[in-house]
Amino acid sequence: MRFAITAVVFLLGLFDLFMGLNFLFNPLATGAGFGLAPLGSQGMSTMRADFTAFFGVVAVCMMIGAWRRNADLLLVPAAVMATAVTVRALSLFLDGTYPGWQVPMVVEAVHVIVLIAAWKLLPHHKIEELTS
Repeated sequence: MRFAITAVVFLLGLFDLFMGLNFLFNPLATGAGFGLAPLGSQGMSTMRADFTAFFGVVAVCMMIGAWRRNADLLLVPAAVMATAVTVRALSLFLDGTYPGWQVPMVVEAVHVIVLIAAWKLLPHHKIEELTS
């Protein structure tokens, strides 16, 4: 079971890494898929920076956590994705639905479920073990 959950975490991390790289190198097309259209250089900069950071940090924490079998690193992406799905739910309440609204929420919820399951199954490491 540990091997399977580790593999799933790593594969989800790869998915997120590619999402981040898509926003870095092709923000117009990738942003359009998210319903985003930047206004000028500031919008492009914001899309590149914010989405690359979001997906990149999530991906790196997931992939390193899975590779090293360190469950503690999985708490960061779990918190980020849980925040995203919670704010999307709030936005549904405040702003209403849009075509395909379920897809990003399901993807983020699956991330949270898998990451919490992995956090419970994989070993935790003390800070002293990581620095020595």
